[in-house]
Amino acid sequence: MPEAFVLFKTLPARERDVYQTLTDHSAVVEVHALYGEYDLLVRVSSEDARRLSGMLMSDFRQIDGVKDTQTLIAVEY
Repeated sequence: MPEAFVLFKTLPARERDVYQTLTDHSAVVEVHALYGEYDLLVRVSSEDARRLSGMLMSDFRQIDGVKDTQTLIAVEY
């Protein structure tokens, strides 16, 4: 099952709204608030790579309050 970790930068004072939206998403496994360059760290899981890619490219970038994302796709080792 493909997984990715996504770092989110949010617009000022929108961290909580984005956090809540992400926790309600069916593919989100974990959401963590951060201090530092990024505001949130999210672990997502999907049935296949195509769905994961589609979700990363459309769903998360469209969340109101998201300024920027950095995606790290996990691989089997």
